[in-house]
Amino acid sequence: YDLSLISVLFLTLLLLFLALFPGAFNCCMKISDEIPKVILRRVERFETQKADGPCHLEAIILHMKGKKFCANPWNRKVKKMMKKMEHKIHRSKSHVGKQRRTRMTKQKDKKQ
Repeated sequence: YDLSLISVLFLTLLLLFLALFPGAFNCCMKISDEIPKVILRRVERFETQKADGPCHLEAIILHMKGKKFCANPWNRKVKKMMKKMEHKIHRSKSHVGKQRRTRMTKQKDKKQ
């Protein structure tokens, strides 16, 4: 076989794999049991990595300013941080809804 043909075939298969499984190379390969409080306070968002599909390890991926940390999903501090963030998001969404209703009420008052 021609070496260039094998190279082209290999690259084609690699690109196909990357297209079908985009997260395959973004998986957490190991997790930290201890995440310092300083890091937990700076977390901007988090996502859950399941052990099924291309990733073979359950983890919580903590994102902060261009960095990511892979944490143990059973860590109490991490769970507490996640709950706080979810509560904060829920509160801010309900607050926005109240503001909309207030604005709509004011507009109705102006029409009358």
